[in-house]
Amino acid sequence: MKEDPTFVVGDVHGHRDELAEALREHGLVDAADDWSGGSAHLWFLGDFVDRGPQGVAAIDLVRKLQRQAPEDGGAVESLLGNHEILLLGMYHFGDTPVPSDFGPRSFARSWEINGGQLADQDDLTDEHVEWLTSRPVAAVAADHLLLHSDTLEYLEWGETVEEINTAVREVLEGHDLEQWWDVWRRMTTRYAFRGPHGQAAADILLEHLGGECVVHGHSVIADQLGIQPSQIEAPYLYAGGKALGIDGGLFVGGPCLVVPLPWEPED
Repeated sequence: MKEDPTFVVGDVHGHRDELAEALREHGLVDAADDWSGGSAHLWFLGDFVDRGPQGVAAIDLVRKLQRQAPEDGGAVESLLGNHEILLLGMYHFGDTPVPSDFGPRSFARSWEINGGQLADQDDLTDEHVEWLTSRPVAAVAADHLLLHSDTLEYLEWGETVEEINTAVREVLEGHDLEQWWDVWRRMTTRYAFRGPHGQAAADILLEHLGGECVVHGHSVIADQLGIQPSQIEAPYLYAGGKALGIDGGLFVGGPCLVVPLPWEPED
């Protein structure tokens, strides 16, 4: 029996309409932006907000598709990205100083520096906050390990996907500012799979958490390759085939990549 198709989407950063168009091109939504993907499984890897004008609208689109897809035997799921942590941290803590030996720190300051949009805070409801807080930060789907960030820091929260998701959710359901900041800090790290030791780093995660390949957003492919975002046409398979970067750099003029798993590069 053929398995249901699985797709992954990286960082949207407030570009809701571009997201809808990319999903439409893959037959996953119709002209009214309703689910048309049948039994497909669609995963978002986080960073819906900041840097673009319609962050909460992008979240609303995903939540609508999540409600609709099961009616056709499909599924829509989402991970948290570091910018969701930042959005929620701003919502809960604002400009409350974070204890630090490295100068002034607060969620408000980092939110502003990293493209925070006032409209997102204005549009955020208790329902949005509850939904975001309940999202996982790691998952295995179609024999791929799905993460937002290309980092080994996830292993600081546990040695299984379940342990990691439980540990992060406990922080997000609490009100410990320093623990919240630690989640934000860890998820901003990147590039663990680059260079001569990149494959070994990916193998460490895969050995602990499962899957044959790590799929991540967070790090724009153009920055990895030293080219312009407008030149990106496909995801970036690297680290000996053990890592797949899917952040096309939508907020800097790159494409919104909707990537089927497994990814098969064109010859």
